[in-house]
Amino acid sequence: MAANMYRVGDYVYFENSSSNPLLIRRIEELNKTANGNVEAKVVCFYRRRDIPGTLIALADKHARELEEEMENPEMVNLPEKQKHQLRHRELFLSRQLESLPATHIRGKCCVTLLNETEALKSYLDREDAFFYSLVYDPQQKTLLADKGEIRVGNKFQADITDLLKEGEEDERDLEKLEEKIWEPSSSLSEKQIDQFLVVARSVGTFARALDCSSSVRQPSLHMSAAAASRDITLFHAMDTLHATGYDMTRAIAALVPQGGPVLCRDEMEEWSASEANLFEEALEKYGKDFTDIQQDFLPWKSLTSIIEYYYMWKTTDRYVQQKRLKAAEAESKLKQVYIPNYNKPNPNQLSNNTKPALLNGAAGAAGSGPPGSGPTPGLGRACESCYTSSSYQWYSWGPPNMQCRLCASCWTYWKKYGGLKMPTRLEGERPGPNRNSMSPHGLPLRHSSSPKFAVKTRQAFYLQTTGLTRMARRLCQDIIRPGYLARHPYLPVNTAAIKAECALRLPDSPKKPSPVKPVKRKPLESVVRYLVAHPRPAKPDPPVRGGSISTGSLTPIKSSPILNNGSPTILGKRTYEQHNGLDGTKSKSLTPQWDIMAKRVSDAGRPSVSLQDEVHELD
Repeated sequence: MAANMYRVGDYVYFENSSSNPLLIRRIEELNKTANGNVEAKVVCFYRRRDIPGTLIALADKHARELEEEMENPEMVNLPEKQKHQLRHRELFLSRQLESLPATHIRGKCCVTLLNETEALKSYLDREDAFFYSLVYDPQQKTLLADKGEIRVGNKFQADITDLLKEGEEDERDLEKLEEKIWEPSSSLSEKQIDQFLVVARSVGTFARALDCSSSVRQPSLHMSAAAASRDITLFHAMDTLHATGYDMTRAIAALVPQGGPVLCRDEMEEWSASEANLFEEALEKYGKDFTDIQQDFLPWKSLTSIIEYYYMWKTTDRYVQQKRLKAAEAESKLKQVYIPNYNKPNPNQLSNNTKPALLNGAAGAAGSGPPGSGPTPGLGRACESCYTSSSYQWYSWGPPNMQCRLCASCWTYWKKYGGLKMPTRLEGERPGPNRNSMSPHGLPLRHSSSPKFAVKTRQAFYLQTTGLTRMARRLCQDIIRPGYLARHPYLPVNTAAIKAECALRLPDSPKKPSPVKPVKRKPLESVVRYLVAHPRPAKPDPPVRGGSISTGSLTPIKSSPILNNGSPTILGKRTYEQHNGLDGTKSKSLTPQWDIMAKRVSDAGRPSVSLQDEVHELD
């Protein structure tokens, strides 16, 4: 029961396609729609396969720098298989929010910010555990470091000096380290200081009455008095009192110099109403990420000004009202939702009752007919990831022309982690730039909901076969049948069965294979001399026009050109008069067609000319 209860803040799997890997999201809100369904407002996390290839190189560079900072020897000695699987545990946080049906939730997972004190190998030991250290922006196509890291270490903390021993003097110059701004043991009493602060507030109110911009922002006397009572006015008054040596007469005179009363305003007064609305909108989107607020909403404000305004804004009535509204909205929203287990069969499941057609090479040496001609028992298709041949359930995977499949264990790994346990030839393929008809993970869908690579990549590749593959071409020629495959290039080849058969025949094969019989070819000069000595015979004269035509001996003329502007009929187009029987004469436009027919009829009655039996050999 508790495993199926999903709350705000949980990291969950979402399924949007039966063949693509599960999406990883964090639940921000649970809302009930008008028709009674529950929708989840979630934060998106992206996998490596979801971001552009240019950013993957940047992510690899960041990972190498992180390994150097961590100085973890385990990462250096980590096997390639575990390094490959560790890439599947890396996610990229985004600021993107989306709403998904809560019924598409398929389970919980754990996503944490990567810490320098944490070992990366620990994520492989835990099920459904992921980490992230970079933030991905899908709109800007950028990858930046997360600012939420805990800054611990010598780079961020000051070095504490040793404790002074008893009787030891401090040799540092204290006047350079600190500055006194208030003397608590002055000659003034608390009552006199309070009276001076009242005078400073009164001067501040009068100064706002004289200032034109302040009169617009605080049109009433009460608002001006409230603005003059803020901390900026009191701080200026106490600084003035300290600077004048706590002399009340000099301090009051300093508040009203020759040019008029001193006006002190903080960020709350400096900001306009439109800037305040922008700040509240940015705070709703980014939270206390003041750097992003400055870049996207208030680029003309300094970072110090934004931070100072935030802490002053928290003391206003508007902040209190918004906090009460959010609390009321939170009370009306759902806190948790129960989602039962999803038990419907996956469309990619392969039936275990019907045996799949044997691929080329699966029937062994006994197979003499074309592939799939008979259900001869033999080796079937192995799992594309772990190469096992036995599983209680199989799933179709990859492009349909490859006819790959995964066992139940590897299919679960593919759905959760977005990759295979072992790297394969399909692991690095990525779709091309045409992404309009593709799924959210970059793969177009065919009718059976399995991924299909629709376009080629622009990267050039070099196909280099291994020694075992070259040996299998010679030892298993009866299974591979290269001549048959050359005439049927689109038939799939069961490489797993061929490798297994080659492994059985390899011990009995001779150490040195028989050399291929060289083919002796004539040099190019001999070919040229032959062509000069035997020129092409002249074309025969055209047949004489006329002659009778027998419709019974007409046969389709395959080599004859299509005349009369591409007309597919043998007689071409008829004129209006011929079509309606008004004129029985032959049209001039039909002359080429009639000539062809006459030639065929005359050739049929003419005896065939025997070819010369001499064989011309090259010199």
